[in-house]
Amino acid sequence: MTSLPGTAANFCYRHPGRQSFILCQRCGRTICPECQTQAAVGVICPECMREQRQSAPRTKSAARTRFSRLSVAGAPVVTTSIIALTLVVFLLQLIPGLGVTDRLLYAGAYSYPGSFQPWRMITSVFVHSTGFIFHVLLNMYTLWIFGQILERMLGRGRFLALYLLSGLAGSVGVLFLASPLTPVVGASGAIFGLMGAFLVIQRKLGGNATQLLVLVAINLVIGFLPNVNIAWQAHVGGLVGGAVIGLIFVQTRSRTNRVLQLGLLGAFAALLVALSLTKLFG
Repeated sequence: MTSLPGTAANFCYRHPGRQSFILCQRCGRTICPECQTQAAVGVICPECMREQRQSAPRTKSAARTRFSRLSVAGAPVVTTSIIALTLVVFLLQLIPGLGVTDRLLYAGAYSYPGSFQPWRMITSVFVHSTGFIFHVLLNMYTLWIFGQILERMLGRGRFLALYLLSGLAGSVGVLFLASPLTPVVGASGAIFGLMGAFLVIQRKLGGNATQLLVLVAINLVIGFLPNVNIAWQAHVGGLVGGAVIGLIFVQTRSRTNRVLQLGLLGAFAALLVALSLTKLFG
């Protein structure tokens, strides 16, 4: 899809062919999932782990240490969990009488006085159209493609924050750009957020993201075509939100900027919440 950046600092120092966004919390070197060991805060590289073991008594068995490493370096757990949860919700949507879709979908009206249900701005990401099964299948396939790359690159916590905040940004786009009575379902806003973040990260780290840019543009154009029942408003909101978050991650990549990164993410989340409340108090 895209060519990887050529800067050595963007790749694992032990595996030069593996791109990663995660730094050792002690020495600051870039490390891939295989080279990570969970520490009290963040992860550390094999060399720092070896120094730590030499300077401190062992409190864990070798088996437990290997299990700890596998828990970090294994499959993209957050991506898999989101897909599993979404598919379970979709199956529940098919059961008559439960009314899962009606309980979880979002429309701008749910941000207005009298029908204020703000949680729908997030829950709508996990429900899909039951009349078109390819809606959920295509979204989950796209999530798998981008999710496993970004989760390994950013780490689980950052990736989860990116997905949920992008979904919220997509709902904010619906709130401001769509009719308040138009119901919206689907993970498209969150997935466009992943695309936006990946695009920014690739460009900022020196990668060629032309193909991804073309893919995003095509998907955006499809949403504007007449007689196509696609919430382009969620796509635009999610894309912008994901790009902002990706920029935050890139600009605060250094481990010395961890507090700044958390602060900026919190500020952006607060901005989205404030925007979602404008119809209630406006």
